[in-house]
Order: sequence, then C-alpha cells, then structure tokens
Amino acid sequence: MRLEIEIEREDDGRWLADIPQLPGVMVYGATRAEAIDKVKVLALRVIADEIENGERSPEVADAIFAVAA
Repeated sequence: MRLEIEIEREDDGRWLADIPQLPGVMVYGATRAEAIDKVKVLALRVIADEIENGERSPEVADAIFAVAA
C-alpha cells in the first residue's frame, strides 16, 4: 500500500495536505513540513482504527511494517 499525499498552499498561507485514498484525511499546517507530518499521523490513526474495527484487512499493516526475524 502506498498512499499519495497531495499538498497545496492556501491563499492565507496555510498548507493543506490530504490523502485521497483515505476520505476525510485532510489537515492544515503552518508549514509544508508540518502539514505533511500531521497528515501522516492522521492516516496511520485512521488505518489502525479501520483494522481494529474489521473495516480494513490486517494485510495493510504488513505492507507498512516489517517484523525483524
């Protein structure tokens, strides 16, 4: 699973970051880096919640994390 972050600067100077594959995962940040960091955190929270509630296959986590042997 590879999530694409779309980012743009608003007229008021704030940065907006969202992940189209995850509806509702959209955040504002004062800087570009802050917006990217915040949207990654929110995406992980949403994915974890979906796995926990059986709404998303646990295999998604296997695409994100690797377990050392």
